Amino acid sequence: MESLAQERATVSERVAPQSRWWAAPRTGGLAVLVLVVALTPAVLANDYFYDVAILVGLNAIVCVGLNLLIGYAGQISLGHAGFFGLGAYGSALLASRYGVPPFAALVASTAAVALLAFVVGRPILRLKGHYLAMATLGLGIIISIVIANEDRLTGGPDGMSVPPFTVFGLPVQGEQTWYWVVGACLVITVWLALNLIESPRGRALRALHTSEVAAEVVGIDSARQKVMVFVVSAVFAAFAGGLTAFYSGFITPGKASFMHSVELVTMVVFGGMASTFGALVGAAVLTVLPQALTVVKEYEMVVLGAVMMVTMIFFPRGTVPTIGDWLRRRPR
Repeated sequence: MESLAQERATVSERVAPQSRWWAAPRTGGLAVLVLVVALTPAVLANDYFYDVAILVGLNAIVCVGLNLLIGYAGQISLGHAGFFGLGAYGSALLASRYGVPPFAALVASTAAVALLAFVVGRPILRLKGHYLAMATLGLGIIISIVIANEDRLTGGPDGMSVPPFTVFGLPVQGEQTWYWVVGACLVITVWLALNLIESPRGRALRALHTSEVAAEVVGIDSARQKVMVFVVSAVFAAFAGGLTAFYSGFITPGKASFMHSVELVTMVVFGGMASTFGALVGAAVLTVLPQALTVVKEYEMVVLGAVMMVTMIFFPRGTVPTIGDWLRRRPR
């Protein structure tokens, strides 16, 4: 009883409204992100570097959503690449096979993934721990297999071409244009995530992560909150998947694979769970790193595994929170 009372007190503190002092660093962090997005083109020498920067932005959008689920709500997912793949293939199919305008196709496929996440999220999120991990893994594998085997629709293992992206009839062409589109989407995504974190729902998620039982004792509907954040994270993944499909002009089932899910989780863990800006750092480092390891591409997953192990051993909270703690404790 004493333990439950302590958990309830901790949860009550997390549910209580945050002071403006805590909101300031988040506003400052968003301003820094806008500044980084605005100034990065000054150091991008050619289209190759623009391409890498765009991939960083696309992965970061997924990681921001996945961090809400894993880092704030404490719900593991090993199948988010499935939502990414559904967003990519849904957008491509609607635009190429059914003549839907690309922007409308992106919105429609993202909405469809949100509905799917809501439907499957309710039973899946009743599970906890490794049972939840296995359930999300199974969901991701099912999506990946369906995409790979439906040759008539998706082109199967060979992939499929995607028409050029347009917004209200205006074409989005060239790496530099795409950089600004993805950069704007990333800033909006982070802004939405920060607003969710600072809202009553965000405080409920943090309480849920601390103790689900204690959270329910203080009146939090844990099932509803978990489904909500699951849907939000799936929407971010699907939206990034659709953008990736239109940007690359060609997609393959690998985008929905289990290994892609592992890459995304590794990015979140490396940067720091329960740290939105940690998710950005993780996405940046682990997107750029494989580009630098192209000479040993067959060992890319070995390197990612090593990064995960080292991070969990020496930086269990992730690199950004750990470095932040070190800076705060440093003598002045």
